[in-house]
Amino acid sequence: MRSRTSPRWTEEGADPDYRFSLANERTFLAWVRTTLALLAAGVALAELVPPLRVSGATAFLGAVLAAIACFTSWFAYRRWQANERAMRLRVSLPFPVLLPLVASLLSLVSVLVLLLLVAQQA
Repeated sequence: MRSRTSPRWTEEGADPDYRFSLANERTFLAWVRTTLALLAAGVALAELVPPLRVSGATAFLGAVLAAIACFTSWFAYRRWQANERAMRLRVSLPFPVLLPLVASLLSLVSVLVLLLLVAQQA
């Protein structure tokens, strides 16, 4: 029986093996830790790093990291939910869109940081 706070999809299909649900939850918590690290890096970059030659660059990069953290947090939950539903319905797990997306965004931030550091030395 579903509790009042459980989403409706928890009544779909059959309960998966609890070990798989717990593994899915651990993966979700790992993404939450990643989110917290991104947010902490964004705050540190915006508040603790000395200003670069390009005005507002550290604040901008800090805001970008905070936005990626927000995005990652939301997608982590969606991924957890999609995996739970797939396990309940005994279908293949969905493609992890979050992985290439976060990797691409962080690669872009890395390139921006490198460009700013090169400009700082010039």
